[in-house]
Order: sequence, then C-alpha cells, then structure tokens
Amino acid sequence: MSATGGASMVRLLVRAAGEPPVDTPRLPAREAARRELSKPMYHENDPNLLERALNRFWDWVGGLFGAASGATPGGALGLVAIAVFTLALIAALWWRLGTPQRAVSTLGAVFDDRPRSAAEHRATAEAHAAAGRWTQAVQERMRAVVRSLEERALLDPRPGRTADEAAAEAGRPLPGHAERLRAAAREFDDVTYGGRTANRAAYDRLRDLDDDLDRTKPDLSALAHHPVAEAAARGAAE
Repeated sequence: MSATGGASMVRLLVRAAGEPPVDTPRLPAREAARRELSKPMYHENDPNLLERALNRFWDWVGGLFGAASGATPGGALGLVAIAVFTLALIAALWWRLGTPQRAVSTLGAVFDDRPRSAAEHRATAEAHAAAGRWTQAVQERMRAVVRSLEERALLDPRPGRTADEAAAEAGRPLPGHAERLRAAAREFDDVTYGGRTANRAAYDRLRDLDDDLDRTKPDLSALAHHPVAEAAARGAAE
C-alpha cells in the first residue's frame, strides 16, 4: 500500500469511529494543561508554607557556606578550622576577663546607695563571701575600708569619691599601707567597672588590709592641714 493510500485509510478509520482528529493549537493546549495540573489532587504532597520557607533558608545557608569554603584556603576544612579557632579565642577572653558585670549608675564612685556604716559593709561582705560571691564580697569590703577611714576622720566624707582617690588620700596618714591601698583600689575598679570576677584570694587580701588598717595608728603629721580631722584621729589613736 502506498503512503497516500495509508493516509486515506487513517482518515477513513477516524471518520468511521465518529471522532474528530486532534488538532489543538499550542496556547490553548498549554492553558488546558495548566488548569489540569492546578487541581488539588496533584498537590496533596506539596510542602506547606513553613516547609517552603525552611527549604529556602537552608538553601541560602548552604550557598553561604559553599561560597565561604570556596574563598577560604583549604575549603570546608579550612572554614571549620577558622570557626574552631574563633570559638577558642572567645573562650580564652571570657576566662581571662571574667563574666561581664553590670555597670553601676555612678561610674567610678565607691558608694552607690544609701549611707551605711563600716560594720554594715563588713557584715554584708562576709555574707557574700560565705556564699562564694567573691566579686560582691570584694566590693563591700572595699566600701567597709573607705567608710572606716571616714569614721576615723582619716578621710573627709565626700560623695562621689573614687577608690583611687580614697587610696591616695588615705595613703598619706597611713604610709605603711599606701601600696596595699592602691592595689585594693585597682582590684575594686577591675571587678566593678572592668568586667572581671574576683576570687577568694582577692577577698582575703582586702579583709586582711581592713583588719590591719583598723589596728594601725595614723601619721598625725600628715593631717596638719586638717585640724578637725587631726583631733578626731588623735582621739582614736589614744
């Protein structure tokens, strides 16, 4: 049978079956397919909105790390090494500087609340020490030192005085303890404003200084320009 005869036979069979030949234009066919595929039965297993968002996020993270590993010497292994080094550096700084402390409202001042006696500050310091709160114990013991010197008239009571100022002023009538007073002031500043944490040894040093100062007679010649303070110190020494 020739090709012409075959084509004629196909047309006859189609007409015999009573069905029109398929000859749908491209655009209507595409629209029909789109409508068919938009039916819910074809999307029952599609990810929901949250899953799609997470998939996009992880794709973004993967691309970010891929780009970083491509730009890092050694690729992904080099990137991991840098991350480990960074974490180790942060841990070392945290260990060296200690836990950051909350800054007080009056920067640099020894006292930041209502006036209390030296005995009250000592009692509070001992309570902190018993609980292992060494930073607070050091702060309260330094306040006890300064308040005790004020009560003995070796320091003029002055709001806003810093620990360094108190140490410098107290070192004149108590020259034998001037260096220890300066060291105590630095310790107070470090734990109060420098973000460092104190330990038991620091508190023991400050407590010993407080006890020694309480038993030390001041050098009255250093108070020659303060008659009232000299008289009070003389009475305390007697």
